[in-house]
Amino acid sequence: MRKGLSVLAALALGACATGPDGPADTLDAIADDYLLLQLTIGEKEEGYIDAYYGPEDVRTQAEAEAAGQTLPMLAARTKALETRAAQFADDGAPGDSLEERRARFLVAQLTAAGTRLRMMQGEKLSFADEAEGLFGVRPELPPLESFDPLLARIERLVPGKGPLWQRIDTFQKRFDMPADRVRPVMDAAIAECKRRTLDHIALPEGESFTLALVTDKPWSGYNYYQGDYHSKIEVNTDLPVRLDRAIDLGCHEGYPGHHAFNSLLERELVNGRGWQEFSVYPLYSPQSLIAEGSANYGIDLAFPGEEDVAFTRDVLAPIAGLADLDVERYIALRDAMQELGPARYTIASQYLAGEIDAARATELLQRYQLVSPERAKQSLDFIDTYRSYIINYGLGHDMVQAAIEAGDAGEDVRWERMEHLLREPTLPADLVAMAQQAE
Repeated sequence: MRKGLSVLAALALGACATGPDGPADTLDAIADDYLLLQLTIGEKEEGYIDAYYGPEDVRTQAEAEAAGQTLPMLAARTKALETRAAQFADDGAPGDSLEERRARFLVAQLTAAGTRLRMMQGEKLSFADEAEGLFGVRPELPPLESFDPLLARIERLVPGKGPLWQRIDTFQKRFDMPADRVRPVMDAAIAECKRRTLDHIALPEGESFTLALVTDKPWSGYNYYQGDYHSKIEVNTDLPVRLDRAIDLGCHEGYPGHHAFNSLLERELVNGRGWQEFSVYPLYSPQSLIAEGSANYGIDLAFPGEEDVAFTRDVLAPIAGLADLDVERYIALRDAMQELGPARYTIASQYLAGEIDAARATELLQRYQLVSPERAKQSLDFIDTYRSYIINYGLGHDMVQAAIEAGDAGEDVRWERMEHLLREPTLPADLVAMAQQAE
């Protein structure tokens, strides 16, 4: 037993101790323990594990062990495993060998697991501390009044009387798809997202997904990766689905977003290298910033410039049975509204800290996200469920974009960088390094 270790930590380390009294530790051994640990934590919190397609006997073992493992015991196991992984993570800049990046990935994922376990035990963290602990980046929380000039600019796009959000909602409702047109429009959008992605990235043979329309969810779309290069994509129809969401969801949930990301990780790292840690995806981890950021940026990558306007106007609108729409103004308005994204971090931070109540948060979401009361409530439901996870969409997009487009990269280089990002062990720090190295 190593001097200074707790009994639990010593037990966690003992089987793979380095030195004359035991076999040398390896990243593969750490990965095996990581797999079991993450699945065991997942038994303590519904939704902690977003996807798993590894050995079924490990899942069975985790289910059996969970009953005898308290949260403090799991926290000790997590810290001990993080210490083991850190021995393989050099102190150099991110972006070195894949083995070194693998070790750093494990350390970062275990740091996030430790943070989540602290939260599960009742520890209260600030929004920024929580985001940094879980996702590996510390978001800025700009004052809400700093967005007022942007609101004034957006208002010029939708002149008239009444609250700005109401004018916008009235205009955007023209783009609500009839319920019976959602599936054919989504099918057409996903097919085009896939075609454009396959022009640049070779996906695994036989990859596929199923699409389902669902209700009563706090999100608008979700990808449940099943393994064997298959996903189940769900689209929430609690509120009318607007026409522009077809490309957004097709790229984000499908190609080159979550489905492509998970399929490439499975082919390259799990099947290709035997790195079993990538067969489990803990939701509250730096992997999510990469997943959501790349999925959101994938929309820009697949439909650059005005191509989303053209495809929406010329192909999707006729399928939806929507005619005489000002698609150009709609997309311009949407793009301007996306610049309001960081306001949501500030509102969520104040709400989760108890500084404002749900009614005030809903009011602020209407004002600074320019949405109807119903959509503001859905947004708040998401914040209630996923908390600081919301940073992964906007901040993640911006970090991925900076890495992919650095050095004024052309289209082919952007797609090549995207493919490497999707198929390698990538952390937020790697994105920063990519951007700096390419400048």
